[in-house]
Amino acid sequence: MKIKYEFLNGETVEIEAPDSVVEVSIEIDRAIYKNDRREKRRHNSIEALAEPGIQIADSSSEIAATVEAKETHEVLHNALYKLSSQQRELIQKVYFEERTMADIAQDEGVTAQAVQDRVALV
Repeated sequence: MKIKYEFLNGETVEIEAPDSVVEVSIEIDRAIYKNDRREKRRHNSIEALAEPGIQIADSSSEIAATVEAKETHEVLHNALYKLSSQQRELIQKVYFEERTMADIAQDEGVTAQAVQDRVALV
């Protein structure tokens, strides 16, 4: 029986070999094929995925956004802590509860302009 070898440069060589050697060669080739297939199924390189147009999300931008949000939250928390309780309550109503100046003014029995002036001072 003949065993066919194909080299990377395109050259092909056929060698006459006993049947037992050919069977072992076929088993080895099949084992190599199965192992390669098993490994490729588990591992994909980013470069190989990019060739067919698959894009991988850059998690560093998500991490940066998360860190920035945490820092902003800390700065906001520290700034709110420095306000008086009345100022904190007003900021809570205006920015977190999203209530209107007129609504807050009606609850407090003052004009909307008075509430707006207090917000401007904070």
